[in-house]
Amino acid sequence: MRRLLIANRGEIACRIMRTAQRMGVTSIAVFSDADRGARHVRVADESYWLGAAPAADSYLNTARIIAVARSAGADCVHPGYGFLSENAAFAQACIDAGLTFVGPPPAAIRAMGSKSAAKSAMSDAGVPGAPGYHGEDQSIGRLCTEAVRIGFPLIIKASAGGGGKGMQVVESAAQVSGAVESAQRLARAAFGDGRLLLERYFPHARHVEVQILADRHGTVLPLFDRDCSIQRRHQKVIEEAPAPGIRPEVRAAMAEAAVRTARAVDYSSAGTVEFLMDDGQQFYFMEMNTRLQVEHPVTEMVTGLDLVEQQLRVASGEHLGEEVLNARIQGHSVEARIYAESPSRGFLPTSGRVLEVREPSGEGVRVDSALLGGLNVGTDYDPMLAKVVAWGPDRASALTRIERALEDTVIFGVVTNVGFLRRLVAEPDVVIGRLDTGLIERESTSLVSSGPSYAALALYALSWMVRLTPKGNCADPWESLRGWRNGGRIHPLNWRIITGETLSVVEASGTLDGATVSIDGVRVVARLAERDGDTFLTIDDETHRAWFRIDGATTWVCVGGETWPIVEDVASRIRGAADSSNDVRSPMPGTVVSVPAPSGHDVRKGQPLVVVSAMKMEHVLVAPRDGTVDILVREGDSVNVDEVVARLLPPSAATEVSS
Repeated sequence: MRRLLIANRGEIACRIMRTAQRMGVTSIAVFSDADRGARHVRVADESYWLGAAPAADSYLNTARIIAVARSAGADCVHPGYGFLSENAAFAQACIDAGLTFVGPPPAAIRAMGSKSAAKSAMSDAGVPGAPGYHGEDQSIGRLCTEAVRIGFPLIIKASAGGGGKGMQVVESAAQVSGAVESAQRLARAAFGDGRLLLERYFPHARHVEVQILADRHGTVLPLFDRDCSIQRRHQKVIEEAPAPGIRPEVRAAMAEAAVRTARAVDYSSAGTVEFLMDDGQQFYFMEMNTRLQVEHPVTEMVTGLDLVEQQLRVASGEHLGEEVLNARIQGHSVEARIYAESPSRGFLPTSGRVLEVREPSGEGVRVDSALLGGLNVGTDYDPMLAKVVAWGPDRASALTRIERALEDTVIFGVVTNVGFLRRLVAEPDVVIGRLDTGLIERESTSLVSSGPSYAALALYALSWMVRLTPKGNCADPWESLRGWRNGGRIHPLNWRIITGETLSVVEASGTLDGATVSIDGVRVVARLAERDGDTFLTIDDETHRAWFRIDGATTWVCVGGETWPIVEDVASRIRGAADSSNDVRSPMPGTVVSVPAPSGHDVRKGQPLVVVSAMKMEHVLVAPRDGTVDILVREGDSVNVDEVVARLLPPSAATEVSS
């Protein structure tokens, strides 16, 4: 292998390039119109335009990728994860074009590509599975019948998919039909295949997986396990290796089942076998991911192996080396996924231009990232921006390190979940290892901050004092841009600011060495100081590292590991909030995928009006009250955050709307 084309984007493309370049292999990036300035394009040895922003025109366009690989003189292709990574036809197309596909054989991908077929095959191989329906009859009637047979709660999954996309948990028979339609729509959009499977849902189960590595000469090795139970909407958020608290005999049985799974399909390359585990540590086969996993770094951190390097060596025909055959676990590792999303707004996707990035470093800390200043984060692709990984000699030290690393992670310009992640890794159940897939939902009240802390609001005030005092705490009032009066008295500064849905009044007086800040009538003493190039904020004798960036009307502040965009009060926004009871606004930027309520029709409170999709997630916008609906968008329209997509009118207005 000399020239490797990475058929992917974002942090995984950057991560693959890092290994390829270390091995002396030329890394070739591809990019869509949306990714012209992306980090993976900048760090590659060479880069080539692939197509328009929609994934179907770029990262999912097999013919275009093969054509670019040929014109670039590539001799091998790495698919990363997502997009075409588990597409058997793509793997075969690479081979047919004379390119080495860095991954498993197409037949193995095909065997595991349908979750339904895979579950049947694993049952034949003696690997335990959960009760469910994996049949060919995909009619809504049959799926509804099978749902009742399986019992509730149950989960609906895309047969061809992964990454939590298209999954729907159903609590009753009345919900099945609507959930099936939504899951089919999401599955077709994400994977080009609308087939579904149904399974009994275990609300308090653990999600445990086994990493395997196999060469083309019949050697299959389990590289230990990971716990991926901490999830939100069936999407992994925190992963760790090894999985804590599992009995040795269960751990060994899972590893053996994973090897048996891989052998059943003549697997080679890196792969992951995923299991659900109940309270008694009985495990059930879920699926096999025939690719590199997002969470592969935690396995690398505890084994010292480079799984991308091993993939390249296996694809070259090499035997697994001694470093793999003799791999042992050393210590513990935890990974946190950074997403472009707003926890305080129900984890809805966010977008924007990255103003500034500060990534953590230090002993045992690793960052796999697609972030850089000036990057435009849109809604065309998955919202994951980076991963922060920490290693420690034991689990407690790994958790301490990742909490500190997240506190030192600063991203300005795009709202992310970093503060949420920091609270999550410090949550008591996480610290003691009492994990299950429902943990985030149960603890959401304590994990999600509804607004900025007093420290963040005080930092906002002091940031403006810095700006209005160009020479620092100058003694000459004529040098200051702040208001003052004869007698040397500095007039207090005050702001009315908006943070999310909250309006606050902040007033500050004094100097940066000792300012009194009033936040909605509550007074705190604040000081801002610089030491060794870092800024520190002290609030009532408690000191934190702090960062801020003023960007027009928005000031980004980060203190205590929490980042907030704070906006100066705009009267029109306040008025809009007061009289918006008739308006239905999109809570996120995205695309209208469905308009179930025709304009001019009477609707009831809670009835679905418009469905908006962004980053492979759907959000159903409902009527805020009874009335006649005026739909302002059409299917396929792009909408911005807070854009009015529908309006409720009095029932008597139906004739006017229809005309």
